[in-house]
Amino acid sequence: MLYSRTMDALLFLFPVLGYISGSLPFSIWVTRFVKNVDVRDAGSGHATTTNTIRQAGFGWGALVLILDIAKGFIPTYLALRFTDSTWVIAITAACAVIGHCWPLFAQFRGGMGLAAFGGSLLAVNWFPFIIGLGLLLAITITIRHSARASVFTGIFIAPLFWLFNLRGTEFWIALAGGVVIAYRFLIDWNRRYRELWLDREKQR
Repeated sequence: MLYSRTMDALLFLFPVLGYISGSLPFSIWVTRFVKNVDVRDAGSGHATTTNTIRQAGFGWGALVLILDIAKGFIPTYLALRFTDSTWVIAITAACAVIGHCWPLFAQFRGGMGLAAFGGSLLAVNWFPFIIGLGLLLAITITIRHSARASVFTGIFIAPLFWLFNLRGTEFWIALAGGVVIAYRFLIDWNRRYRELWLDREKQR
């Protein structure tokens, strides 16, 4: 009985690790280091790679993208390695995305979660990561609005995995993380884009 309780407590630590990892606001730290500004003061107002590019350049933006992917990859990989509980792995991945969006270390004003979500999928296998990225790009090009495309990606990624016979851990990560992504991007549903994205509108 004591052993069982100890194991349950240890399993609980993986989602906590996921949230803490996701809460590391690399875009905020990088832009403050490079430009002494808050990345959330420009563009969309979110702590994202694109806002980092706007304020610090493509090189620093690429670094932030890699670090944000790692925020989802590392806790999910550790959960995969040290537990065979699918629900723990899926919740750990979702918590990394939640941490990215509402970070403990940045007044709960963070990014949009896509990089951490992609990192979590990549921890399972490269193939679901590519499928998810392809879905996002295809919808973005079609409707020319990346926030709405991200909402639809969050909704449809798990069913798409099912159709591709990806019905293991990656499916449950897609389901849990996709819900967070869809909810998070609703905030920008009516946003008008002007920079960096395929769906940008021309300045007049």
